[in-house]
Amino acid sequence: MKHLVAWVGFLLFCSMAQAGPQIGVGVVYDYLDGDKSTYMKRVFNGGTSTAFVKVNILEIVYNEDGSYQELPLENQAGATSKDGLMASPARLIVPANGMQGTRLLFMGNREKERYFRVRFVPVVPEAEDEFAVSAEEREAYKKERVAAGVKVLAGYGTVFFVRPKNTRFETVIDDSANRYLMRNNGNSVVVIDEFKDCDAKTDSDCRPTTKHHVMAGRTFSFDKEAGREYRFTLIEGSKSQAVEIKG
Repeated sequence: MKHLVAWVGFLLFCSMAQAGPQIGVGVVYDYLDGDKSTYMKRVFNGGTSTAFVKVNILEIVYNEDGSYQELPLENQAGATSKDGLMASPARLIVPANGMQGTRLLFMGNREKERYFRVRFVPVVPEAEDEFAVSAEEREAYKKERVAAGVKVLAGYGTVFFVRPKNTRFETVIDDSANRYLMRNNGNSVVVIDEFKDCDAKTDSDCRPTTKHHVMAGRTFSFDKEAGREYRFTLIEGSKSQAVEIKG
């Protein structure tokens, strides 16, 4: 009987956890090519009620030692913004089982690559949030959340790469007997996608698959182990290349 009560309680918890808005934003990393200034990002809502989503943007500024800061943008949601990334609209109303898009627009200096954190944050609409809903609709939404037992709304953070206007890729490889090293001598990020490190004989005993972003002027490397095989896809903008290396 105790097991039955526990199971029923678990099912009720799962049901409550699924209630309300459940947003998704697709891929975590997005890239704006050098000849483009806008990018459409879509937000999906697989939940049971409308999602009110704020789009917040911070610029990621890297220091020489590899550490970074996330800095707010001035007037990021305003039409007068001249140097940075802005979202239009910056407030989304996404119906249950529906989708809405926001256009990410970059204006400003593109002599070097720039990086941004774009956060999609579901909220309970308040008067100051500038969502196009009435006071009655706001109150009804709050009551709906309380009735559904929804206390936490999960948001998502993505990383947005703005490539230089004159993008140049120059990847240099040093593949020695015991070590593999890749240096990015270009001016835009290259991606090591689906990096796999597996037993060469059985193609099993694989370590966790990883993804790496190699920024301009930086390197990616690993020590080779006998009997291991390393596979990944090297992505330079629209060009991709499968790479396989024996240990």
